[in-house]
Amino acid sequence: MKNTDKKSLENAYRLFETCDIEKFEIGTTKGLQQIHRYLFDNLYTFTGQVRTKNIAKGGFRFATTLYLNEILVKIEQMPQNNVEEIIAKYVEMNIAHPFMEGNGRTMRIWLDVILKTKIKKLVNWQFVDKALYLQAMERSPINDLELKTLLTHNLTNEIHDREVIFKGIEQSYYYEGYEKGDGDL
Repeated sequence: MKNTDKKSLENAYRLFETCDIEKFEIGTTKGLQQIHRYLFDNLYTFTGQVRTKNIAKGGFRFATTLYLNEILVKIEQMPQNNVEEIIAKYVEMNIAHPFMEGNGRTMRIWLDVILKTKIKKLVNWQFVDKALYLQAMERSPINDLELKTLLTHNLTNEIHDREVIFKGIEQSYYYEGYEKGDGDL
């Protein structure tokens, strides 16, 4: 694990240890930017800033910067009253991919904060298989049912359980290619 990744992981732990996460806006672009800035502060020059360059991953082009700010306003306006609406909002934010780096880790925390606040649940990420999750995310722009099913089956009421939260953070880094058991996770 690179030093920048290790530092952002430490920042993620601290975000919850200090309860700083409770100071951020829920379900908004600003809240997402606050999380991103916290995770990657002093690691990248663009922390918390909406990207100004187009990006792609695995042949998928994320939202073009020409419309990105308008898209983020529309996503922010999406309802978040139940798990289906919240995951639909998460899918749209993933398609937007507003940052140059760190979108996945930031958005999974953002998703859990919305779930925790709105329906008193969060995803128990340690039980969400990496391959199934990544496949569901890849297909979610066309049909989000697979992702909704996967995440809904792994919701927990243990929203204040430190181990569930921290294992979820570790799983989030694992999804991004950082290996478990390498001494850093």
